[in-house]
Amino acid sequence: MSNRAIAHVVVRGRVQGVGYRAWVEDQAILNGLEGWVRNRADRSVEAVFAGPADEVAAMVTACRKGPPAARVDDVMDSPTTADQLALRRPGEEFSVLPTV
Repeated sequence: MSNRAIAHVVVRGRVQGVGYRAWVEDQAILNGLEGWVRNRADRSVEAVFAGPADEVAAMVTACRKGPPAARVDDVMDSPTTADQLALRRPGEEFSVLPTV
């Protein structure tokens, strides 16, 4: 599908302990996106989104705000490969992964 995009994001700010991962999971599923989200040891949140290009772009934009309790200071986003999707749990469209 030519309209398919895959994006990798790293979100910094007050994004752990505020429901950010659960919010990302909910938003991604609502928008029919594949991928995963996880906390990182440096207190950032990392995610990969795959799906229709416009939906992926909208999700990256939404990550710049996040849920109400979050304070997003920076979102670094970059294209990535389908290999990143392999980190999902088998059988899941979107996974919440353990902290790295």
